[in-house]
Amino acid sequence: MLRSKLSVTLLAFVLLFATLPIQAQTAQPAPAKPSNEPVDRIKDEGMNRSQVMQTLGYLTDVIGPRLTASPNLKRANEWTRDKLAEWGLSNAHLESWGPFGRGWSLKSFHAEVTAPQAIPLIAFPKAWSPGTSGTLTTDLVYVEAKDEKELEKYKGTLKGKVVFSAPIKEIKALFDAPGRRLTEKQLLALADAPDPAKSRGGGPMDMAANKDFQEMVKNALLDVKKLKFFVNEGVAAILSPPYNGDGGTIFLEQADVPRDIKTDNPMMAMMELFLGSVNAWTVNAPKTIPQIVMSREQYNRLLRIHQAGEKLQVRMNLDVQFHDNDLMAYNTIAELPGSDKKDEIVMVGAHMDSWHSGTGATDNGAGCAVALEAMRILKALNLQPRRTIRIGLWSGEEQGLYGSRAYVKSHFGARDDEGSPMAEMAAMMGGGPPAKIATKPEYDKFSAYFNLDNGTGKIRGVYLQGNEAVRPIFRDWLMPFRDLGATTLTISNTGGTDHLSFDAIGLPGFQFIQDEVEYGTRSHHSNMDVFDRIQADDMKQAATIMAAFLYNAAMMEEKLPRKPMPKK
Repeated sequence: MLRSKLSVTLLAFVLLFATLPIQAQTAQPAPAKPSNEPVDRIKDEGMNRSQVMQTLGYLTDVIGPRLTASPNLKRANEWTRDKLAEWGLSNAHLESWGPFGRGWSLKSFHAEVTAPQAIPLIAFPKAWSPGTSGTLTTDLVYVEAKDEKELEKYKGTLKGKVVFSAPIKEIKALFDAPGRRLTEKQLLALADAPDPAKSRGGGPMDMAANKDFQEMVKNALLDVKKLKFFVNEGVAAILSPPYNGDGGTIFLEQADVPRDIKTDNPMMAMMELFLGSVNAWTVNAPKTIPQIVMSREQYNRLLRIHQAGEKLQVRMNLDVQFHDNDLMAYNTIAELPGSDKKDEIVMVGAHMDSWHSGTGATDNGAGCAVALEAMRILKALNLQPRRTIRIGLWSGEEQGLYGSRAYVKSHFGARDDEGSPMAEMAAMMGGGPPAKIATKPEYDKFSAYFNLDNGTGKIRGVYLQGNEAVRPIFRDWLMPFRDLGATTLTISNTGGTDHLSFDAIGLPGFQFIQDEVEYGTRSHHSNMDVFDRIQADDMKQAATIMAAFLYNAAMMEEKLPRKPMPKK
């Protein structure tokens, strides 16, 4: 009945419009002429003729994962260099830094439980894990130990076995979607955030006193002792659950190597664990054993089978290759030369290295593709900046911001306390104690660095990194993008990525606020960090805003203001 009434209504409208004068149908306003304003042209090019997804597709699907010092990363370095040169950018080249250490490639891998029944495993080896020297078929043994003393009861029983030792972790249903946009309430909280220079909370001493932090350090130190015990006992491999994730999503990073931690102070112990000089990629690293991470649900099932009294057997083969013919790593660099202020520099960057279980799409192929697209837009429009605009695609970010830190030290300057634990913390997390800066000539010619490294989410604004003086400038620059959702400026610092290498020596370095989408819940450092998790419209928006910020910074009469350096 509804359909019949609808058909009659539609027929009446057709007859009505058929009787209207011809002039009424054809009278249309004249189309607006395209704007000649540079930012409008940038917006048109970036939103309507984007190549950002094609660039990202080749970088992730074709080249694939890009572990630091691996052949895949070197291929990505060379491909991005050649692509920038093809677009007409100048001085496209690779800059070496290091030595970093050994590269690593996964040649083949499979793992399955064979008894008491066949269970193919969703699993990945950790990066820089050694191989198994052929197919391994052996018992899977659960090691239950809450401290070093309880490990002793397994002495002499584990040689040639695969062990698992983590407890069951409850998996709860996802009643909320894993993907999310920043809400107006969250954006307002960012806009109203206090000046980090005047805020005491969150420092190292506060962290060290936190009970959850202390428990985390305690568990991490126990894992260090377990690994050393397993190596000494001749364990064949370690099977573990991911540090985060469920539903077949596996979060993982690098293999662990045996080490001695000589302090009971939680903060200093954590620094030794994560900022120590001995790592799996280090040349002549301590001998370790194959380390495999499997899906949380399957891990829990295996432990429940063990608890039911069943004997488990596993078969696996891990074939890897270490690369030590070139211990250096590389950054990709290119420029759009300036005019009357060409000796001054505006920079854009993102890190090109990734982890190995996915293809490094959201972390951080997305940022690289956005930075590349921003440079392509500016060149395609033949916009002539006053300052030189330089792109840096970094390596070694995942291991400690190494590539960008090496570049900053080589070109601009360094802290006088570089290499100390507190300086390492400042480099990785921001802040830290004041330091004197030994500067180079380019330091005074530097205007700003803009970074993107929080996944595929669109830009919602900018972290000012404690630099209040840039607020009115950035507010003006965001005005043309209000319709694209980019409005928020926060005085807050944000850490964990390459803008900190610039900020650590007093240079203006900024990371954009982005919608999280599924970054923390699904794709960050996981096997689901792949092209299909990318949001194309967000990428176009981000590249367009990035191009506009670069152009505006390059065209200013003065360089961007710098925040006051703390007094020593």
